[in-house]
Amino acid sequence: MNIELIPDSLYKELVVKIRFKYNKRIIEIIKSIHGRRWNQEAGFWYIPKKQFNLKKFLDSFGKEVEIDHSALDISPCQKHNELLREYLEMLIRKRYSQNTIKTYMSYMGSFMEEFSNRKLDSITIREINAYISKLIRTRDISASQQNQRINAIKFYYEKVLGRKREYYQLNRPKKVKRLPRILTVEEVELLLRNCNNLKHKCILMTLYSGGLRRSELINLKITDIDSRRMLIRISNSKGNKDRYTLLSEKLVQLLRDYFRFYRPKHWLFEGQGGGQYSATSIENIFRKALRKAKITKHATPHTLRHSFATHLLEQGINLLYIKELLGHSSIKTTEIYTHVSSKQLSKIKNPPDNLNTE
Repeated sequence: MNIELIPDSLYKELVVKIRFKYNKRIIEIIKSIHGRRWNQEAGFWYIPKKQFNLKKFLDSFGKEVEIDHSALDISPCQKHNELLREYLEMLIRKRYSQNTIKTYMSYMGSFMEEFSNRKLDSITIREINAYISKLIRTRDISASQQNQRINAIKFYYEKVLGRKREYYQLNRPKKVKRLPRILTVEEVELLLRNCNNLKHKCILMTLYSGGLRRSELINLKITDIDSRRMLIRISNSKGNKDRYTLLSEKLVQLLRDYFRFYRPKHWLFEGQGGGQYSATSIENIFRKALRKAKITKHATPHTLRHSFATHLLEQGINLLYIKELLGHSSIKTTEIYTHVSSKQLSKIKNPPDNLNTE
């Protein structure tokens, strides 16, 4: 199979062009994608770029897929084209997410352009640090972006060239530690009551019931809902890990009504054309419910994940269980919720309350 991105003048939007030997299974998957088109004369399928998910294609087709780097919105320096292609292939083999691949390819492309007159294997640590410093001065890049650029460069030298990790030591900024924003139980109730569309309510309830990331919800299949064991299976999540999380009884009742009315075929939540739901649509659903509920806190769909964890902690659930439910690699990541739990803080006696001021 060949995949490439083309600005096809026949269509109003950028599309991914796909050709492959006849395969009924692949055709069925492509037909489930909203907006896909078949060009009989050219023998290509066309998929709107916004509907194209690289990781899903890799998971579905495996070795049958040949990726053209142009499918990732990258405009590489021509001189380093082959190096970038090799870099991309290594990212794919390492099963990095679609978003990470796009980010790393973009940052590596910028790095190659900066040193377009040099052989990359001759660039020194001092020069790379100077390059990062230059970006901080001229573009005011954030600490997060600085780390991502460092990781993209490290990936090339360590994974593509196979150099030792000790070879590449860069000064990293300290990550800004911000506490997650939380909705109270009452605010979550208010949010869900102000979401009248059945599918939309199920989406928000699933995010909250399982403490899911948006990408995890989008990738849920019907078979991932285990109502007998009251669990939700999360596959190939962040860090390529599988896990189980909680399924609430109220959500099961909602989902039964949802199944009867919408009759999804493959994905738990499908778009209008039968393909996967989009992250943007989830954001819009959440924003609309937030406005109707008149909740003025700054919140995103990810806030429901934070709220899930905090509310479990306030119920007295052990932090280690919460870590497993969220899919965290380190308990230190989960410990942040101890700083935002109102019940944990309420156990602390404020010093002025011990004073006798009368």
